[in-house]
Amino acid sequence: MTTSFDPLQLTVFAQHVAMLAEEMGTLLERASISPNIRERRDASCAVFDAQGRMVAQAAHIPVHLGAMPEAVAAVREAGARAGDVYLLNDPSHGGSHLPDLTMVEAVAHPEESTRIIGYTAVRAHHADVGGMSPGSMPFGATELYQEGLVVPPVCIERAGVTQHDVRRLVLANVRTPDERDGDLRAQRAACAAGTRGWQTLWQQLGEATLSHAVHALLDYTERRVRMRLVALEGLRGSAQDVLEGDGLDDRAIPIVVQAQVEQGTLHLDLTGTSPAVRGNVNAPPAVARAAAVFVLRVLCDDDVPVNDGVARALRLTIPDDCVANAKRPRAVAAGNVELSQRLTDVIFAALAEGSRLCVATEGVLPVLPAAGQGTMNNVTMGAPGWSFYETLGGGQGASRRGAGPDAVHVGMSNTRNTPIEALERAYPLRVLEYAVRRGSGGAGQHRGGDGVVRRYQALEACTATLLTERRQVPPPGAEGGAAGQCGVNRLNDVLLPAKTRVSMQAGDVLSIETPGGGGWGKPGERRVDAATPPA
Repeated sequence: MTTSFDPLQLTVFAQHVAMLAEEMGTLLERASISPNIRERRDASCAVFDAQGRMVAQAAHIPVHLGAMPEAVAAVREAGARAGDVYLLNDPSHGGSHLPDLTMVEAVAHPEESTRIIGYTAVRAHHADVGGMSPGSMPFGATELYQEGLVVPPVCIERAGVTQHDVRRLVLANVRTPDERDGDLRAQRAACAAGTRGWQTLWQQLGEATLSHAVHALLDYTERRVRMRLVALEGLRGSAQDVLEGDGLDDRAIPIVVQAQVEQGTLHLDLTGTSPAVRGNVNAPPAVARAAAVFVLRVLCDDDVPVNDGVARALRLTIPDDCVANAKRPRAVAAGNVELSQRLTDVIFAALAEGSRLCVATEGVLPVLPAAGQGTMNNVTMGAPGWSFYETLGGGQGASRRGAGPDAVHVGMSNTRNTPIEALERAYPLRVLEYAVRRGSGGAGQHRGGDGVVRRYQALEACTATLLTERRQVPPPGAEGGAAGQCGVNRLNDVLLPAKTRVSMQAGDVLSIETPGGGGWGKPGERRVDAATPPA
């Protein structure tokens, strides 16, 4: 490989570094203890160069990956040295919400041990990091400190030597220390795998060639993204939706986005969005950035690599006092999961409106879907000795291409549901029903995807916390399609609010029916083939 790259060489390099991140993810999943990481794969891996630029990411969780560059930046600012390994979850220093513990290794030069040549990073959602309720996704939290242990960027391994006092401090503040220790060891192994891969690549290519390859890859990605945006030049649109309260106040929380494409750059302005609220649906700006990067990537062709080149074509404006610009000590547990979903919905809607209004872009955005379920349906259950967390899939929105898929994670989530066998083996819970919620997708020329039904029976007394959305305001359809059905939460036969914490006795049944996706096009109209050019 030379310092001048033809398309084939660049493609090979892009695939190589992407597979480094994928290998990290595979090792993490196989080595983890908790079902949340091992089975649900609620974790993400990425590789960065010596300047802290994301070179490649695995196809993991969008809300993790879009925010991880800020975690690496925080570690660099903390003074990381070659061979150091850092841990963090602080939303004001590169974190998203507290259960997402991020581990970052500063990759040492293979021969010059004091020189940093890159970074590897793993973010994993731990089933408990302390706080006021099992699972660390509490209902009713008004301060960050109520949600769990706050970890600023702190060195947990210095030049290959584990800092046992730091590890003991972390494990002393969680309800399930053995499981947490196992998952942290798995994260460490994943970072080490990425480090070995990056060092090997450095040795194979040499410093100059690898540096040129990274620059070429990021520049190529930026060009591809901007070329897509040039086709949308002049697009202007706006949209708004709401979060259904913060759990402490039922008043709707407006989310507003103005979108504009100008000179190959997507400008997103959140002016008009609600100020920060008392409850924990706030989020740090990194979460809004993650949502914007995800949408921008969706606009591009499938073969466009995902790295820092994508974000170069994005400009984000967030008011200082905003639910998407949380300042310490705002509570943020639900913001990472629920606000990120709503931001994604609203950004898509603003782009769709802009495409309809701009003659020059008519037909250029044929695949923008109707809204999907718009929530991660966060379910947390626990008692002394155990803590269970999962998110649940639902309906995806339909689009011009066809019906929305059923029972999938949408938007900023890309996890699996916990397999019943793994759940029942690990926890004193029984799953009485797990099925597609037939008929919950919105009608249309193309029908929205259906949600799921999941019924948990407690085998011992425990608490359950729900942080959900789309229980009052349904996922809207597009181009005349009908909205999907709202989700429903119940304890036994009692209807529960979208956000709540309840006590369960042995034999009690918690039922979750997740929302369907919105339909696309007016029902009964002629079906539009995906290959048919716009009129």
